[in-house]
Amino acid sequence: MKISVVGTGYVGLVTGTCFAETGNYVTCIDIDKEKVESLRNGIVPIYEPGLDVLFQRNQREGRLKFTNDLAEGIKGSMVIFLALPTPPNEDGSADLNYVIDVAGQLGALISEYTIIVNKSTVPVGTTELVSDSVSEKTQAEFDVVSNPEFLREGVAVDDFMKPDRVVIGTSAKRAAAIMKELYSPLVRQGNPVLIMDERSAEMTKYAANSFLATKITFMNEIANLCEILGADVDMVRKGIGTDNRIGKRFLFAGIGYGGSCFPKDVQALAKTADEANYNFKILNAVMSVNEIQKIKLIQKIKAYFNQDLKGKTIAVWGLAFKPYTDDIREAPSLANIQELVNEGALIKAYDPEAAENVTKLSLPQVLVCEDEYETLRDADALLIVTEWPVFRTPEFGRMKSLMKNRLIFDGRNLYELDTMRKYGFNYISIGRKEIHD
Repeated sequence: MKISVVGTGYVGLVTGTCFAETGNYVTCIDIDKEKVESLRNGIVPIYEPGLDVLFQRNQREGRLKFTNDLAEGIKGSMVIFLALPTPPNEDGSADLNYVIDVAGQLGALISEYTIIVNKSTVPVGTTELVSDSVSEKTQAEFDVVSNPEFLREGVAVDDFMKPDRVVIGTSAKRAAAIMKELYSPLVRQGNPVLIMDERSAEMTKYAANSFLATKITFMNEIANLCEILGADVDMVRKGIGTDNRIGKRFLFAGIGYGGSCFPKDVQALAKTADEANYNFKILNAVMSVNEIQKIKLIQKIKAYFNQDLKGKTIAVWGLAFKPYTDDIREAPSLANIQELVNEGALIKAYDPEAAENVTKLSLPQVLVCEDEYETLRDADALLIVTEWPVFRTPEFGRMKSLMKNRLIFDGRNLYELDTMRKYGFNYISIGRKEIHD
């Protein structure tokens, strides 16, 4: 099948590459000429494990192409995916300008039956808005389908190639049949393709991300209560995670969620509820708690140094919002760094993949280092923000020799308490007992 993908951001590039891997001929379209030229030259602009291998193979075999020309890019395609940004407006609502604008352009270009697929995360009712925008410009037959993505950064290729489920929102039998055919190579083991109405499909994406954000936030609240009561959140996590009604995932306490999806989608769903005159109390609480949780350890750092961080050097391990990505959007690291800098601290930071993106921000009083141990030289404390595997089994003896103080603030609970006692660290984590020598 020949398909087109409008937008070569994270979702668009993974979608286009993976569909090419299943034998389709894919043209990806983007208005950024420099980006398209780089893609044509085989440069993958994002870090995503496994994506580069598929990208290079399918580009080499002629199944994956790139263009700036929308008319050229959609020529001969029956299915056109919209993988466009829907950034939050100041009030938290999703900005649909990119989606609606491209929909209008497509309406002026299509001349035969076409399926236009919303892959972007969009509010309930967007399918109708897109359909209206297209229909104003064309007499050709078309269907608009909602097909939300459920890709986790760091494992997006696996998520796409082996989906738990595929959600297709359409009331058109013809479009449903074609979409099922397109996805059939990915669900050969029997994972469901769920056909539903467009509005339910749009709501499914927001509901999924908001539920996961709620689960994370609930566990962080449990961790905060554990600290007060002297319980250990890791033991509580194991105790409830073995209940198959709850499950083990998204129960790790920490310093909040970030990234391109959860913050934006929770805000957008809350705004949708407001517009429907519904007070979504749980979501409002989730957003409030998460903002506080992001900088929870800052108060403990300040308390340790008697509220005076001026001239203190704080090492920061982890800048990406999660491991296996270089994405720093809404990353807790940035919130923590800003708070520390505001208090007069000097920051030495390291991340295996996101370092370059933070360097581009030119943050004052922040030195981005080339390895994790370089950050520790003469550091007054270490703050762990992202749970990269490389941070899980460091050389503790080497750490002690480099640091001015044997002091770790762990926002991801990477280390066992007994290990910290063994090496003589002062260790403060989330929802567990503090260790002081």
